[in-house]
Amino acid sequence: MQADLVIVGAGAAGLAAAIFAGEAAQGAGLRIVLLDSAKRPGAKILVSGGGRCNVTHQTVTEDDYWGGPRPLIRRVLRTFDESHTVAWMESLGVALKLESTGKYFPVSDRAETVLEALLARVAQAGVRLIPGARVEEINRGDEGFRVQTGSLGTLSARRLIVATGGLSLPKSGSDGLGLHWMRCLGHTVVPATPALVPLVLLPGPSPGGRFRELSGLVIEGRLRLRVHPGGLRHEAAGPILFTHFGLSGPAVLDFSRHLLRSRLTCPADTVTLGQPRWRQTSEADAWLLAQAKAQPRALPATVLGEVLPARWARLLAEGLPAMSQLRRDQREELAQRLTELPLQVTGSRGYSYAETTAGGVDLREVSMRTMESRRVPGLHLCGEILDVDGRIGGFNFQWAWASGHVAGRAAAAALL
Repeated sequence: MQADLVIVGAGAAGLAAAIFAGEAAQGAGLRIVLLDSAKRPGAKILVSGGGRCNVTHQTVTEDDYWGGPRPLIRRVLRTFDESHTVAWMESLGVALKLESTGKYFPVSDRAETVLEALLARVAQAGVRLIPGARVEEINRGDEGFRVQTGSLGTLSARRLIVATGGLSLPKSGSDGLGLHWMRCLGHTVVPATPALVPLVLLPGPSPGGRFRELSGLVIEGRLRLRVHPGGLRHEAAGPILFTHFGLSGPAVLDFSRHLLRSRLTCPADTVTLGQPRWRQTSEADAWLLAQAKAQPRALPATVLGEVLPARWARLLAEGLPAMSQLRRDQREELAQRLTELPLQVTGSRGYSYAETTAGGVDLREVSMRTMESRRVPGLHLCGEILDVDGRIGGFNFQWAWASGHVAGRAAAAALL
């Protein structure tokens, strides 16, 4: 099969690239083909945001991302920012609503609304979508690219966009094969780790190991990562969900990429959980002293229950006498638990539960003006395959739309 442009991967970035390429080439007679290994593309879109699809955030800057150099990320985001995404979604027929968290969701609260609109626009743009077409090999030749598939044979293309994602949620088709192709084509691939992923804790008798007793409880917490040597490397605050395996929730998901990236080079670390109302242990200790004077007969669990969830307060203060009877060492240990409770993090739940991938193709090897490879002329990259990962809240979708927009328009323009 002959094509002018082949796009591999029909996730968020690939669908965006296909739409913008097709619209840019409207009436020019270009043959644009979009391949996806899944029989029904867009699996990640359907499960995102709890099945509601958080399409973008109210405010997006390069500071919301990690991975490649932020000035490079900024160039892409400025080309197609969050206001462009909102207007684009409206043009697709997807009415959006802004929630108090700053997140944009479809008014329908259904991710299917977003996916169906994207697929419909792909067809309107004149792009041929072929689902169930797994790409097995990509080669660069004198006349362009040869894309070997298991079901269609070999496709020839003058230009190629690869939007195969990283390694997260492999059942959606993101199995890392795209990263393998990039290595074979001469690209530097930054080692990958899961990102936005729940963390697994080691059970034990200490409060930090008794998370199963708290399963289902959400607290406002602060996680800190210290490496040895080196000290404090990262902290994240926000809602934390206790589960049967460990921790989840927004603060944990944002924290996870920093812990897992750190452990690639610094395996010796300490992770602690604290309450955001006290920055330092000394502050918590002073508060406990004041409470001992104000409520001398009260149990510490009762006092803590005034500012913390009751189950959490009882666990932290289990077995302690009334406030006036607390010894200094008991009070200081409680203050330590309130601000720096040690956690034994054994790892994460892995790519099967990760919302995105940290690592990928080095951004410095890609032109941010066109998303074209500096190593392989005619090859464009977009989305999660690149070394860019955003925090939770619609930021990874914004990167997908923005990089797909740049790649699609640039690839089409080069063919006209």
